[in-house]
Amino acid sequence: MGKPVVALCLLLLVDRGRVDLDAPVSAYWPEFRAPATVRQVLDHTAGLPAFPVPRPAAAIADWGLLCADLAAAEPEWAPGSVAGEHAWTYGHLVGELVRRVDGRPVGRFLAEEIAGPWRLDLAFGLGAAEQRRCADLSYADPDWPVRMLGEPGSLRARALGNPAGGLDLAVVNSPLWRAAEFPAVNLHATASALARLYAGLLAGGTLDGVRLCGPDLVAEATRVQYDGPDLVLDRRASWTLGMQWEPDGSWGMGGIGGSSAWADPERGYTFAYATARLADHDRVEELVEALHSCL
Repeated sequence: MGKPVVALCLLLLVDRGRVDLDAPVSAYWPEFRAPATVRQVLDHTAGLPAFPVPRPAAAIADWGLLCADLAAAEPEWAPGSVAGEHAWTYGHLVGELVRRVDGRPVGRFLAEEIAGPWRLDLAFGLGAAEQRRCADLSYADPDWPVRMLGEPGSLRARALGNPAGGLDLAVVNSPLWRAAEFPAVNLHATASALARLYAGLLAGGTLDGVRLCGPDLVAEATRVQYDGPDLVLDRRASWTLGMQWEPDGSWGMGGIGGSSAWADPERGYTFAYATARLADHDRVEELVEALHSCL
């Protein structure tokens, strides 16, 4: 569920006039070769759904190496023409834009500009004290990581399998993973923090009297930017700037492993479910059915 969070970091810079959504990424990141715009990075149409150079698990902690790989990569399709969830790459594409414009690593930006002001218990990159609070992840089904990767050599497998270890319990429960900033997939958070985050967005960018951004920015960020086939998800998807939009009007993100968080403007609630038991989204679906029956 980290993608909407790292996207919000960049969107705050858009709201402050420091980033233009329709400017080329290279305007802020000169080494970046793909002819993609900031908007296309945010809505998963930039054509860089997989890191192009095979890397071992240790590369998870090497921000500069992975960003250099992405900067030199040729897009897999013409940017803007089709979507493919940037499953592992999204956080580095968006987070490096934050760093290039603001100067702070995205984990620090999140802590100082979002988590601190809105009192949210979430972070990218944990210190020793925070790591001691982490729940250890486990598999609900031993075959889950194999099912998640899909067919060997497929775009999905390349998107989810490099760097190695992102679906391996020995890696994701390690100090290496918890200390690293890998924003596409290693947000550490509580469910209540995510629900509060979406409550602030649902209220137009202000939570408990603290304004992070304006309602116009929230409206643009939650508007459907792309609706069509997604080459990684292998289904139709409606992408906003960092989130998925659903036909009932809700917007948010389901995380790999069964966690999920979103806002439902029509019904007027926000929802977050975080689990350490990696599985599909069956539990979320049951909880939502119960919630909607109450409403």
